[in-house]
Amino acid sequence: MKEVKSLVNNIVAACQEKKAKNIVIVDMTELPGSICQYFVICDGNTPTQVSAIAEEVIDSLKKKKKERPISSDGLREGRWVGIDYGTVIVHIFLPELREFYDLEHLWADAGIESIPDID
Repeated sequence: MKEVKSLVNNIVAACQEKKAKNIVIVDMTELPGSICQYFVICDGNTPTQVSAIAEEVIDSLKKKKKERPISSDGLREGRWVGIDYGTVIVHIFLPELREFYDLEHLWADAGIESIPDID
């Protein structure tokens, strides 16, 4: 459990490094049958920023934690990037897509922690 929280914290730090906004951690550890233990969700203002945040997460975790994602999708388009680390799935959205899909509220029983933006 401690290792998973460390992974989450490193993901959040990488998102903050590229000025991601509206970062939330969705804790699904108490939900039976959930697809992972945590979601980290954030947004970037442009497709370029969305891709840059995703690349920072992947590169940072490779260097600091020796973690490689199981898979990632959406890097080319930069509208919604998903990065799967097994126990943690990272979602990086353009704001309008994040609002449309509203992932945080699909898991209404999960705990949600909002991380303050860094300017």
